[in-house]
Amino acid sequence: MTDPRIADALGRLPDYLGNHILVSVTALALGLAVSLPLAFAAFRRPVLRTILLTVTSIVQTIPGLALLALFYPFLLGVAALSERFLGFGFSALGFLPAVLALALYSMLPVVRNTITGLGGIDPAIKQAAIGVGMTPRQSLRLVELPLALPMIMAGIRTASVWVIGTATLATPIGQTSLGNYIFAGLQTQNWVFVLFGCVTAAILALIFDQLLALIERGLTEHRRGKIVAGAGALAIIIAVALLPGQIRAQHGYIIGAKTFTEQYVLANLIEQRLAAAGLPARRRDGLGSAVIFDALTAGEIDVYVDYSGTIWANQMYRSGSAGRAEVLEKVGTWVDEERGVRMLGSLDFENSYGLEMTKVRAQALDIS
Repeated sequence: MTDPRIADALGRLPDYLGNHILVSVTALALGLAVSLPLAFAAFRRPVLRTILLTVTSIVQTIPGLALLALFYPFLLGVAALSERFLGFGFSALGFLPAVLALALYSMLPVVRNTITGLGGIDPAIKQAAIGVGMTPRQSLRLVELPLALPMIMAGIRTASVWVIGTATLATPIGQTSLGNYIFAGLQTQNWVFVLFGCVTAAILALIFDQLLALIERGLTEHRRGKIVAGAGALAIIIAVALLPGQIRAQHGYIIGAKTFTEQYVLANLIEQRLAAAGLPARRRDGLGSAVIFDALTAGEIDVYVDYSGTIWANQMYRSGSAGRAEVLEKVGTWVDEERGVRMLGSLDFENSYGLEMTKVRAQALDIS
């Protein structure tokens, strides 16, 4: 009999994998479109080369999750300004911040390998190219670039592995990916989900790496068949990710959920109640606490369960304690007047905090 957790994981695979491929390929394409021209322009200019390598290296030192999280509030502000002054906005949740952050993350290996590959060519070869009448641009295109190609492709392969791996961290900013398995699995202790997400991401990265290696061998060996086979396989993978089942219109109510078990349960219950009333709904699980509130105020999601103490401290920046009724009243008034959000009511439970200590330690300190 099949483990229901495996069946559940397999049922989610088309959505998670398709979105993961889509965001990874888009980010990698954007990163290459920016990195390669900059590297070509910088390798003969020491000052520009130093600046470019320094900036891309600094970006690489920023943890992937932090870089992804930083793009969301930035794009949220840009979207608000665009709406105000240009009359149109855009979604700052999920796909766009993930693509931009991952594209930045992909730049260092491409830039460094391109500059190293072009700079490592024997000067005598360059002089020979000039000696036969080539212009610097012709020398770059016909002589230097083919010789540097293995090094450049190695950088692109490294970037693809980095992007596919880091894309699993895009879940907290609202981008569906294989990271949904990992975040949900860690919070609900569903180790099948965690393993499924990790293994699938690793296999996907290896497939992309090997297909790019096949294209590289085709280019260096002048074997068109290998180039076509590698590029064709990549095109098929991308096409599968872009099937109508993956890129579908997102209608209905969007229910947000934070990154812990209770939130998954509550979001699921809301979805079931809406479905029972004949209202279409879908969930966006695993959102960060600050991200989810901003997403609600920006209209990116329609409803989620939050906690009065969290809004009191993190959004209203209030300190000190107050009675439950007072907090609920002030939170409801504040979200309405300041953020245009309606608090629908309170639930019949309270999440209080407690202190825990091991029994041995408590006995030693005579604490009960």
